[in-house]
Amino acid sequence: MNAGPPLSVAVTGMNALPENPGPGLAVARCLREAYGNRIRIIGLSYDALDPGLYLHEYCDSAHLLSYPRNGTDAIMARLREIQAHERIDVLIPCLDSELPLMVKLAPQLQDLGIRTFLPDAEQLARRAKDRLGELAQAAGVQSPETRRLTRPEFFQQCEEEGWSYPMVVKGVFYDAKVVRDAEEATHTFRAIAAQWGLPVMAQKFMPGEEYNLTAVGDGRGRMLGEVMMKKRAITTKGKAWAGITIRDDALAECARNLVAALQWKGPLEVEAIRDAHGDYQLLEINPRFPAWIYLSHGVGRNLPALLLEMVLGHEPPEMPQADPGVMFIRYAQEIVVPLNAFESLMIDGGRSQPILRIVS
Repeated sequence: MNAGPPLSVAVTGMNALPENPGPGLAVARCLREAYGNRIRIIGLSYDALDPGLYLHEYCDSAHLLSYPRNGTDAIMARLREIQAHERIDVLIPCLDSELPLMVKLAPQLQDLGIRTFLPDAEQLARRAKDRLGELAQAAGVQSPETRRLTRPEFFQQCEEEGWSYPMVVKGVFYDAKVVRDAEEATHTFRAIAAQWGLPVMAQKFMPGEEYNLTAVGDGRGRMLGEVMMKKRAITTKGKAWAGITIRDDALAECARNLVAALQWKGPLEVEAIRDAHGDYQLLEINPRFPAWIYLSHGVGRNLPALLLEMVLGHEPPEMPQADPGVMFIRYAQEIVVPLNAFESLMIDGGRSQPILRIVS
């Protein structure tokens, strides 16, 4: 990045829920490690209690957004207000639920001077959970059968259609639970639908070990900077609490085929199960960086920094091999901030001043 005024980069998803953390804080941390004070990082979130907004070492200023359920007009109006104060150069969305809106708004964001590096609407739709089987077949990748549901009656008759328990019930954006019988499946369906809406997906359960791969697609069919990880500890939501890097040509080939089939543009995470035969079964493709993305910096492949270079139109830098056997372990800690910092976000929707920490 050339010398000059700091580049302003906005990052969403600054929550840090222990069981289901957002990627935003880890993305901001990667960018700070790569660029230091050559960039300003603007944290964007939907809840004033999201702790990433108060970590001034990674977040120079912070603002609340309108929830995605309020639609494109509301979120665009809010982004215009923020842009008038911050002069954002680049926006990196980090949450599945906001990606459809951000993709739709990309031309308007460009008009505001905000650059993005996002897939188009069709690419985003093709990797959705309810079309995963179709994509896997086109890419020559195996995937457990998935059924799109709008009513829970399926669970009472599924065995007549060749399904058996256990199976996995998933939300369209988030949440997945292994269920053991029709009663548990129905309860899970209703809980997920109430929180994330319809459809809800049922997926045939595939025993095996779970592996994840994150990378950046260049929009022309190439996958760049892949980092692979095996989960070593998970939360109640199945999210990685600890993991270790691996190098597996078969997993990388599966991901390359998927990226090529989609012509994917932007960050992604591939989740797969290695079955009893040693074959990878595709579970999901998430259209953003994972919460464990800081591990990419730890192995010398800082993918958020790579993405930023591509947003700016630079050639992707050469990256070293991602060494296997590098481990991460997540932890939780408290931050202590003055009440007026919280009030500023709650009442005004943003803060642009540094937080003065309370220390004893």
